[in-house]
Amino acid sequence: MNWNITVGRPVYVQLVEQLELALVAGEFPPGSRIPPVRELAADAGVNPNTMQRALQELESRGLLQAQRTAGRTVTADDAALHALRRRRAQTLAGEFLHQMHALSLTETEIETLLRETAQQQTEE
Repeated sequence: MNWNITVGRPVYVQLVEQLELALVAGEFPPGSRIPPVRELAADAGVNPNTMQRALQELESRGLLQAQRTAGRTVTADDAALHALRRRRAQTLAGEFLHQMHALSLTETEIETLLRETAQQQTEE
């Protein structure tokens, strides 16, 4: 997993966001075991307590489950993961539209921009 921790925002919040992205992207499939706290913390270059806090937050959201002898596993609830994916996509779309409107682009210009960008990315 590629971690991207920046200055200016709480580290555990960034960890939660990046772990959520890994969950919805299938990096940790439903029902699978995730690496131990210390391993994840070392990989991300953060304190294990900070990683523990992020994982506990994901547990409270129902995305991870703690197993006494097996560590933590990703929820097997596909609906919860799908809902998370949808929320993340809506947030990104809202931020994008806000920025495009700040540039005074019309809906038609935004749609054209998206089509052209998607076409360029498929050609790459």
